[in-house]
Amino acid sequence: MAEPQASESVAGPLYELVSEATTPTRDAAAASGLSISDTYQTYLDVSAAAHPVYGAEGVYSNGRGYREHSSPRIGTRNRDSSAERCTGTGNPPCGIMKDVSKQRQARKKTVSFSSMPSDRKMNSTAACMAFMMEGCEMKKVRSNSRMYNRYFLLDPDMRWLRWEPSKKDSEKAKLEIKSIKEVRLGKKTPVLRSNGLSDQFPDECAFSIIYGDNYESLDLVASTAEVVSTWVMGLRYLVSYGRHMVGVVEPNQPSVRTSWIGSVFELADPERQGHIDLFRATQIIKGLNPGMRESRIELKFKELQKAKDCYGEGIDLDTFVEAYCELCTRPEIFFLLVQFSSNKEYLDSKDLMLFVEVEQGVEGVTEEMCREIVHKYEPSAEGRNNGYLSIDGFTHYLLSSECHIFDPQHKHVCQDMTQPLSHYYINSSHNASLLEDHYWGSSDLSSYVRALRMGCRSIEVVVWDGPDCEPVVYVGSSVASQLAFCKVLDFINQYAFESSEYPLILCLVTHCSVPQQRALAQHLKKILGDKLHIEPPNMEDHYLPSPEKLKGKILIKGKRLPTDSQDSEGEVTDEEEGFEMSRRMMGGDDKDQLNGIGCKRLRLCKELSDLVTLCKSVQFRDFEMSKREQRYWEICSFNEVDANHFANEFPEDFVSYNKRFLSRVYPTPMRIDASNMNPQDFWKCGCQIVAMNYQTPGLMMDLNLGWFRQNGNCGYVLRPAIMREEVSYFSANARDSLPGVSAQLLHIKVISGQNLPKPRGSAAKGDVVEPYIYVEIHGIPADCTEQRTKTVSQNGDNPIFDESFEFQINLPELAALRFVVLDDDYIGDEFIGQYTIPFECLLPGYRHVPLQSLTGEFLPNTTLFVHVAITNRRGGGKAHKRGLSVRKGRKAREYTSTKTTGIKVVDELFRASTQPLREATDLRENVQNAVVSFKELCGLTPAANMKQCILTVSSWLLNSERALRVMVNLSEAYPTMEAHGPIPELLRKVLTAYDTMIQTSRTLIESADGVYSKLTQAQRAGLDFHEDLHRIGAREGLKGRKLQKAMESYAWNITVLKGQADLLKHAKGEAVDTLRQIQCAAHSCGLAKNGASTSPASPLLPPHARPLHTIHETETDSTTLH
Repeated sequence: MAEPQASESVAGPLYELVSEATTPTRDAAAASGLSISDTYQTYLDVSAAAHPVYGAEGVYSNGRGYREHSSPRIGTRNRDSSAERCTGTGNPPCGIMKDVSKQRQARKKTVSFSSMPSDRKMNSTAACMAFMMEGCEMKKVRSNSRMYNRYFLLDPDMRWLRWEPSKKDSEKAKLEIKSIKEVRLGKKTPVLRSNGLSDQFPDECAFSIIYGDNYESLDLVASTAEVVSTWVMGLRYLVSYGRHMVGVVEPNQPSVRTSWIGSVFELADPERQGHIDLFRATQIIKGLNPGMRESRIELKFKELQKAKDCYGEGIDLDTFVEAYCELCTRPEIFFLLVQFSSNKEYLDSKDLMLFVEVEQGVEGVTEEMCREIVHKYEPSAEGRNNGYLSIDGFTHYLLSSECHIFDPQHKHVCQDMTQPLSHYYINSSHNASLLEDHYWGSSDLSSYVRALRMGCRSIEVVVWDGPDCEPVVYVGSSVASQLAFCKVLDFINQYAFESSEYPLILCLVTHCSVPQQRALAQHLKKILGDKLHIEPPNMEDHYLPSPEKLKGKILIKGKRLPTDSQDSEGEVTDEEEGFEMSRRMMGGDDKDQLNGIGCKRLRLCKELSDLVTLCKSVQFRDFEMSKREQRYWEICSFNEVDANHFANEFPEDFVSYNKRFLSRVYPTPMRIDASNMNPQDFWKCGCQIVAMNYQTPGLMMDLNLGWFRQNGNCGYVLRPAIMREEVSYFSANARDSLPGVSAQLLHIKVISGQNLPKPRGSAAKGDVVEPYIYVEIHGIPADCTEQRTKTVSQNGDNPIFDESFEFQINLPELAALRFVVLDDDYIGDEFIGQYTIPFECLLPGYRHVPLQSLTGEFLPNTTLFVHVAITNRRGGGKAHKRGLSVRKGRKAREYTSTKTTGIKVVDELFRASTQPLREATDLRENVQNAVVSFKELCGLTPAANMKQCILTVSSWLLNSERALRVMVNLSEAYPTMEAHGPIPELLRKVLTAYDTMIQTSRTLIESADGVYSKLTQAQRAGLDFHEDLHRIGAREGLKGRKLQKAMESYAWNITVLKGQADLLKHAKGEAVDTLRQIQCAAHSCGLAKNGASTSPASPLLPPHARPLHTIHETETDSTTLH
């Protein structure tokens, strides 16, 4: 599926509206310093770049009505059809797919109740001040964990914050604004983090005011996140600028924004009448904000006119400006702008640089880059000339492709493509010719084109005898819509490498007589020509060639006669889907169902047989026999029922089997409606080719298409390393953290939605939408989970959710994140949109998520606004168990240990590695504890980055009443934080925690090499036993299950050693990156001392900061491939 691309199509309607502007209007614009070109054309370019119009590339088109796929009586909230839960597919994986009837009975509508009037929108600091002066009820939290209801309000002179009722004297129940040091959002003080309170209210409803020389805290809990945002925004503004700087409190004082909107109005009023008609005013605002409903704009104008007793008249300037500000200001973005602004209600280049670097995680940001952002997205000429970004420009920037949640590096091939073919997941289609299901579906050539353009690299062609000795293609009962095989091949030849240059596997299911097989072979050779791979496999190799080596080649998967056969034809078994379906329809015995055992035989001609080279279809019997006899170029096909059986009963064996051999999983013939199986059920076992019915949209196709986006949509995705390494332990059904794999913590904050449409299949009247969102994680069983937001009542235009979720990801390389937006006010259909993204493609920071329809189209201007933070990523903290503190003392620390194999010489070797394993754990977790302590003292979460910590310390110093001087000494490789003069106790604790963090980081950096060397030496020594382990175990009397257990324990130990060495390597890299962030942030915040010789671009790093190198797979392959 193509990602949304920037488009300039939004410029047309608005430009037409103002194209009638006369010469006097141009003169007026010039007098105000704003030309028509500056005011309109530049803005239209900005608007076009900021509001992508999502195309319809790669969408589903299967001829069936929408409601057939999305009926809530059949599907689920994930709108996958009921047949996707076919009992033949095994147990529902991971708890994601639930029983529909139970789910609907249990669901209760949850609505956000706000103390804030529903029509009030916080679109300026003036609005915040007005709300704070009116006051509202909040809960005051004491250190004893008790909460008291109090009414809080801001004094009219904006000097004091007061609360009532209180036992204190009224003069004592107040807090002076100038004494406030910091306003923290969320549970970021010891009082709010205490066990007695942590579960009583959501993080978004809490905030703390840090005040006084001793940095005391006033901890508050509001009714909603909107109320919290308003108080935090207003208080931060007062702390930063003081009451005299709130210029926008005076409603008649023009701002840069209102001046720009006024110039837009003047250009739309060429006759200088002082008003424009409702239609033109509506079209201008809609042109500036694509996706906004005209009815909403018209209603706002009529409301404002009615309030001014001028209903039905033209729209004057004041009404136009007021309507634009109310309609086009997103409060959540305005709140974000005020957080980072140092110049009232806009960002200058330095503010923007801090935001892009600290929040968005972009490295190497310069002021020049930020000026380019301003020039590209700021609509006003004054803003562009002065180099600052207004709320409109900031909104456009956040909506642009630069702030998309998908990492643009993954839009191109970014993975190693030189590994064996069996080391990749391969995008695969099943019954590609069908437009619908197996009974009513007709065959069509466009189906092949669609699949190939969507990145499919394994395509199935079912061939039958046709008239005039010409083979034909059709599936099931679609005899009436037969396709000539030569025409199908022409289309495949034409589009095979349009979307990807990597090899295409053509799965031939042949039901032809020998004469027509010969015709089929001639067509293959004639039409495909040099693209056809006919080179026989190299007998000396042990693995398939790489996708890189097979670029531009088409591989034929099918039956092949024995190599030594000299006859023109011979017999082979037929275990493909066609025979299996006929056998099931005839009531075949269950005991013969496993992958064609006892299948019929068919005649195969040598001409067609010789075209099968690297993908020879063979029967699967059992894992032990495959290990002994199967050749690397042979491929087995598994019915999904059989594959599920192996995945559940023999998960380790299945993973091991797929390290060397290709396996193809196809849907059970019982899926007569062409529904799809869950590909994750088989990807977790390492199955490379999971054949999907591309004509059927739904959850399963969302997962498939989303998954293959991560490598340039080339159809190949490199499997996780733990599934590729010859000696490693991995169970497909693991429900806990994996040995040696660094679990990561994903923090998702769902902030808001934009322009959410009514579900297409809904029978409810009107345009009212009551949206809620499911955030789902798909991956191994240990990772599968979901969380739900509240329902926002009657708001699809810009619903505010403001809810945070945490997910522990145990195997990040196999995890995918899915957002599903649903309507709680549904009749008939509830699905609004979804977006699926691989975990590895997520970008941190504030991001917009484009939503796709049921059929895969990107919904125009429909997005979610989220914040993403990932631990163990650049700029993040450390991973920890879901909901638990990351700090663990040495006594409570869990050490990863090796297992006993029962083979004396091997056990002695692994026992010697116990001490370096403990040392590696201590080095990592000591740093982890120190970093978290420092972040918590700074009032931040473990997911914060070090730049945010330094920025927080800097803000404390700036907001202090008395002169405080703290500098970061950059003259040494390990920067120290030094206080000059007396400092408050809290700041002294912060400096102590910082020093501990630096010292533990130094110990890690300087000790990692020696410990790492011990671990890798133990790993190499262990690998020396691999070839002879079976023989050594048998010699010591191990056999049967005991010998198998010894082999598993051996693989576990090798995995632990390699994994712990890798974790130590990553920890050292993170420690070095922490030092780099400190140095860069110290420069950016003006805290650098003796840093003249260093710069953010070339920080001074420790001499031990060189990276550690793991044992490459090639080093072990030579000893393990025989």
